Amino acid sequence: MTEIVETKRDRIARRQVDKFDARRKELAIATLHTLADLGYARTSLREIAQNSEYSHGVLHYYFADKRELITEAVRQYEAICVTRYDDVVARVTSTEQLRREFTAVFCSTMETDAALHRLWYDLRNQSLFDESFRKDVLEIDERREAMIWRVVSRYAELADTEPACSPATAYAALDGVFQRALLCALSGLDSTVAALDEEIPRLLDLLVIGK
Repeated sequence: MTEIVETKRDRIARRQVDKFDARRKELAIATLHTLADLGYARTSLREIAQNSEYSHGVLHYYFADKRELITEAVRQYEAICVTRYDDVVARVTSTEQLRREFTAVFCSTMETDAALHRLWYDLRNQSLFDESFRKDVLEIDERREAMIWRVVSRYAELADTEPACSPATAYAALDGVFQRALLCALSGLDSTVAALDEEIPRLLDLLVIGK
């Protein structure tokens, strides 16, 4: 009898935890654009509440501070974004097609989600100063690295060759280009962003052997 009671209590406790976690995710996603607009330095739970439909009390109940909310928001966003190139990888049948379609997605997401990408880089920069961010940032970075490696591996396969570098190097190369291009896009330097149409295919060639 005691075991049955304990089992019921465990199930209820798990349901409560699951509901709490689900609500945290919901709030993080709902406030994501507010976070992206304000950035880390200008953000507090109270400011986020003032710019969203949720009260400060509700946000504070689910998140101890802005660090928790920002980390959860970026994690939820990246959970979707780390698959952004998977459709391209799955359907392409030639190196030319992969270059063309990868470059198109690479550039379009910079335009459509610039503020959200900016929030990610803001969080990653903060992790250099605030150790409490680092575990989460490293986990997200690993998933982004794996996303890029799927592209590079498929490109090498289609070219009947092998990658010329490690996954970390491939990610650093493409992410570095993306971050600089994002800065140019936010600064109105459209010609620099437009040049990616030619630069990204050349960079892909450099990331595999014999291209």
